[in-house]
Amino acid sequence: MGKPTGFKEIERQDRMYAPVADRITHYNEFAIPLTDDQVSQQGARCMDCGIPFCHQGCPVDNLIPDWNDLVYQKDWQAAIEVLHSTNNFPEFTGRICPAPCEAACTLNLDDEPVTIKNIELSIVEKAWEEGWIQPQIAPHKTGKRVAVVGSGPAGMAVAQQLARAGHSISVYEKQDGVGGLLRYGIPDFKLAKQVIKRRMGQMKAEGVKFHVNTHVGSERFPTQRLLDVFDAVVLAGGSEKPRDLPIPGRELQGVHFAMDFLRGSSRVVQDRPGSEEQLISATAKHVVVIGGGDTGSDCIGTSNRHGAVSVTQIEILDKPPEHEDKGLTWPEWPNKLRTSTSQEEGCERMWNVTTKEFLGDGDGNLRALKCALVRWDKDEQGRWKMSEVEGSEFELKADLVTLAMGFVHPVHEGLLTDLGVDLDARGNVRGSTEGADAYKTSIDGVFSAGDIRRGQSLVVWAIREGRQCAHAVDEYLMGTTSLPR
Repeated sequence: MGKPTGFKEIERQDRMYAPVADRITHYNEFAIPLTDDQVSQQGARCMDCGIPFCHQGCPVDNLIPDWNDLVYQKDWQAAIEVLHSTNNFPEFTGRICPAPCEAACTLNLDDEPVTIKNIELSIVEKAWEEGWIQPQIAPHKTGKRVAVVGSGPAGMAVAQQLARAGHSISVYEKQDGVGGLLRYGIPDFKLAKQVIKRRMGQMKAEGVKFHVNTHVGSERFPTQRLLDVFDAVVLAGGSEKPRDLPIPGRELQGVHFAMDFLRGSSRVVQDRPGSEEQLISATAKHVVVIGGGDTGSDCIGTSNRHGAVSVTQIEILDKPPEHEDKGLTWPEWPNKLRTSTSQEEGCERMWNVTTKEFLGDGDGNLRALKCALVRWDKDEQGRWKMSEVEGSEFELKADLVTLAMGFVHPVHEGLLTDLGVDLDARGNVRGSTEGADAYKTSIDGVFSAGDIRRGQSLVVWAIREGRQCAHAVDEYLMGTTSLPR
């Protein structure tokens, strides 16, 4: 702890953003980074608590006080070594993680947590700039072959860890680009795809082979081929089955799943072949986003960049409180009102709204939503129960609706059905994270990690599970492992 009084003397200073009027004209990242000296001063605010609650908030167990202090001491190279010891891809988490570590920071008791997320991003970007991030090539090959199905953060993490252990790794991705949801599901203005390409270059040098346009479980690539060729298989696909809204009018033109909308737009931005045919345009339309989470927020930012006439986001739940009760919530992740950069760019937000029907114009096109207000009350057992407010129905003009209500489980057809792996009650691949059976499925030699196992979650959880799964796979193949868990 280099400066014991730093948190008293230095005010919290986070990165700024380009003006809204400028940034909605393009799809580039728009954060304005702090200088190295400013980041170093922010590192000095870390209290090095006797019990670092930020560790509790961080799924990958980042050694946050350690690299905060190293940044304060301006030993950036040591900082990236400490950061990489727990997190393979801090450039991903530093951009899109919601930072539960900051919610758990002791200084958050006064709403002034250390800018952990920005310090993390600053460390890794400095390391790339200085050329400190180099391939870590295994000195010896084991002769073992591992297939990883899915190239999102879980698949990338398990692949990199196992390659560094000396195994031959093949990653299979059904899309035409590596990254899973990072590639097409998260807009370029939040995560530039050069960031993925940069890390892929390191992984390729370490021996990882990427196979895109390869849908395992399809007629072109039968699932059995993996079992015949590889010593172990890791299922690292996403939770891709979207939650639908099966109400009257669902078949109308203009009602789309959020991921179809985002994927189509991202493909155009990235100039992918055939992208124009997949574009769902919000240009000159009244857009309604159903769902108040991150995916819904991405739909807002994308719609505004398309040139939508209006954007409205509706949420069925109560409006969260402006401020949480620290005495009840800290250091846990609190339920509180948050406003994303996309929401700041322009949208109307509505709470306690349910959609009852999609209304058409007579020609099969969407023209409006039939909505109603709802309220939430506890029943006799203390469970929340929704009821419609009598006489509260109204219409909401809409030419385009994106359904951003989350995902229910991975797609079962194809790969999972072919394998016959056991599923849990929610439809995810059944598997524990502890003990001798950690990350193993019901099929010998087949493992699972990330959203396909735990359900829809954060990128930081995917990286954690990928790293821990790599530990389990290496131990399965070799009888022992030196990979961190």
